[in-house]
Amino acid sequence: MSAPAESATSGVTLHAPASGAFLGHFPWQSSDDVRAALRTAHALQPAWAATPLAERRRCIAGFRQTLLDQTDEVAQLIANCVGKTRVEALATEILPTVTGSRWYERHAYRYLRPRHLKNGSLLYFSKRSTLYRVPWGVVGIIAPWNYPLGIPMHEIIPALLAGNAVVFKTAPETLPVGFKIADLLRLAGVPQGVFTHVHIDGPVCGDLWLEAGGINKLFFTGSVHVGKLLAEKAARALVPVSLELGGKDAMIVCADADLERAAAGAVWAGLSNAGQSCAGVERIYVHHEVYAPFMALLARKVAELRTGCDTDFNVDVGALCTERQIATVHHHIKDALQHGAWVAARGAGPAAGDNTHLVPPVVLSDVNHGMAVMREETFGPVLGVMPVSGDAQAVQLANDSNYGLMASVWSRDLHKAERLAQQIQAGAVMVNDHLLSHGQTETPWGGFKDSGNSRGHGLFAFEAVTVPKVIVNDWLKLVRHQPYWMPYSPQVYTGLKGILFALHARRWRQRLAGLKRIWVLLPRMFGAR
Repeated sequence: MSAPAESATSGVTLHAPASGAFLGHFPWQSSDDVRAALRTAHALQPAWAATPLAERRRCIAGFRQTLLDQTDEVAQLIANCVGKTRVEALATEILPTVTGSRWYERHAYRYLRPRHLKNGSLLYFSKRSTLYRVPWGVVGIIAPWNYPLGIPMHEIIPALLAGNAVVFKTAPETLPVGFKIADLLRLAGVPQGVFTHVHIDGPVCGDLWLEAGGINKLFFTGSVHVGKLLAEKAARALVPVSLELGGKDAMIVCADADLERAAAGAVWAGLSNAGQSCAGVERIYVHHEVYAPFMALLARKVAELRTGCDTDFNVDVGALCTERQIATVHHHIKDALQHGAWVAARGAGPAAGDNTHLVPPVVLSDVNHGMAVMREETFGPVLGVMPVSGDAQAVQLANDSNYGLMASVWSRDLHKAERLAQQIQAGAVMVNDHLLSHGQTETPWGGFKDSGNSRGHGLFAFEAVTVPKVIVNDWLKLVRHQPYWMPYSPQVYTGLKGILFALHARRWRQRLAGLKRIWVLLPRMFGAR
């Protein structure tokens, strides 16, 4: 059983990772289909941008209500495609999408409205500058399979609210979710062609989008390798790219932490979605004074987890989505054990002969940074735990990574925890929690280093899907000739030097002398040249 089995000519055949059930065969679209979708998007986008924002907001409100009406169906669909449990589909995808859509709808006016800019100098006292946020035009969004609803909707919704047309590609593993998103937006009133879901082989899609007449901006969430390839192609086409890439996220447990809470948080943030979260806990650094009791709590909690196919809300950990991810997880565990690590805990596994996509969670002790499990993105239900001598070493090890997406600090001393958080090289750091800030729409999302080059969510989402445009109006009709216009003369130089000193000199004598020089410009400004 493979999820998915694909052919560059025929398309994709999908089976549910957790149960093995047949989900369908989905033919690829042709290159001509994708080019036609792009032409349609470009043709319809100006009218969509001219649609009153109130109407675009009504469409997003309609999407939210339609999603609420189909909550159970969508949760089951996500669970089938990804392999996660329905509780996780509801808690980490549908709930944040509904919450986020309402936030973007409510704040769209505040961010997208024109705003006047305060003059920065008396020299330009007659200028009135107005800043507008205008849509890019047609934006392309490529979403990953691990959160096929929760991740892309934080880009799709603000992009549509801002007046862009959207061409969307989900991962092959989650094509049914992509079709469902398109259906929900259509039912909400978004015109067909303003939002289009395309399904075509990934590299081919990228080439088509970035050729002449393609997209105006690209949003990609996925692996570092693919992100860099797309960035290279986009650079040649001068198409801006927003990249949200991988993570190897660290959790620091201080000596004064609430160990029960920390262990429970590690289990959820590291093992939900079977560990397939770019912001999930993968590395845990525990103060040596509390290492033993923390490990005992963690081991007990992990050993109680049930791995399997969610049939009656009767499992905690679902399946790994792809065979490639299964191979990576097994490789990291094997490499760690060969280099001295040992299994401190293992979750309850499926029955013998069950689907190999079901991999019980594992806690590894005696790990170090020479092991792949502490350096490369595992993206699976594996937690590596290291004792540290103190907070300084914990921060140093947390920063010893090519990634910098998310991290967390666990301590009862909130002031100390925040000081440590400020030292960690990550785009988001939580105190006494982890992973959740992705669901807090108002907080920016993005990473340092190889974890990406952009920020989304909240007001940053509106900034990412729009281009700043300024209109500068000169309201003072009495000025017939600006002092810096041609033709030049010694008087022009003298007068401009007077303005320079009058406005910016620190010594009052220089300012007074500058004011005296300005008078030579007045006949030029207010009279005939």
